[in-house]
Amino acid sequence: MPLNSDKTIEGSFQLVGGNFATAGEASGELKRTLTDLGVAEEIIRRAAIATFEAEINVIIYAAAARLLYFIGPSSIRIRIEDMGPGIENIEQAMQEGYSTAPEWVREMGWGAGMGLPNMKKNSDEFNIESVVGEGTTVEMVLNIP
Repeated sequence: MPLNSDKTIEGSFQLVGGNFATAGEASGELKRTLTDLGVAEEIIRRAAIATFEAEINVIIYAAAARLLYFIGPSSIRIRIEDMGPGIENIEQAMQEGYSTAPEWVREMGWGAGMGLPNMKKNSDEFNIESVVGEGTTVEMVLNIP
């Protein structure tokens, strides 16, 4: 389907917490879809980075999540709804280098505290809502010029 169509292309993924073996599957599929649609490489790169960071956060912190994407002629909207511990202090969590990842995750090379900042940096619009004990929802929008 051409990107200039009036139709929105939708996709979704179920993400499982703790399953590092599947890290990158959702972002890889979104990247392939955007490539097939002829989206500019820079937009594809930003979408893949933002989505991969979301996947890793779910794998590290949440029990499970649903990742949804909506590709329209002028934007890509990515929404992640997780069932995790929630974020107590979103402002602090958005600071580069701040991490609550356990040591075993850091030993694997993850949990450097760049996930949320990279998600925001690679989005044109970024919104995060979290309820401690229930979960976190992140929505990112990337404009397609």
